[in-house]
Amino acid sequence: MSDETTAAVVEGEGPRPAVAPGSAAPRLDFHINVPHRLLYACRVVRKARAAGRSILVYARDADRLARFDSALWTFSALDFLPHVHAESPLAPRTPVWLSLQPLPAARDVLVLLDDAIAPDFERWFAGYERVIEVVSQDDDDRQYARARYKAYKAAGFHPTTHEAANGA
Repeated sequence: MSDETTAAVVEGEGPRPAVAPGSAAPRLDFHINVPHRLLYACRVVRKARAAGRSILVYARDADRLARFDSALWTFSALDFLPHVHAESPLAPRTPVWLSLQPLPAARDVLVLLDDAIAPDFERWFAGYERVIEVVSQDDDDRQYARARYKAYKAAGFHPTTHEAANGA
């Protein structure tokens, strides 16, 4: 992931879309063609933490979330990213939460690692500053992402697409 791309991911650059009058809408970014979805998501989380943001990582697939949990421990020998499952008693003191369930916006950034369209996303996303989708080079992953992108556009969001740099 290039420094310019990740800076845009966490610093809130650009206009925020208007989904409904009076409701806040997050900046919604799709990072596409990433070589390894979970490792790239770790880098996104690291960048968001470096910017002082709190993060919720959501996936309904318990195995995927467990693999992401492991990846946060192992992807970098130089970085420690404190994280817990959102229902942990340590959650109030931990900047990165993992969840199998949609949660109200108690974090700044929402990272989505799910294949399906998030339930009730029109209301759920509104409380977050940023929503980030990470899409691998896998054909199935790209097809699921297209469906999510179309649903978000139809709901009035204005997703931005970022092409992953080679080797990102």
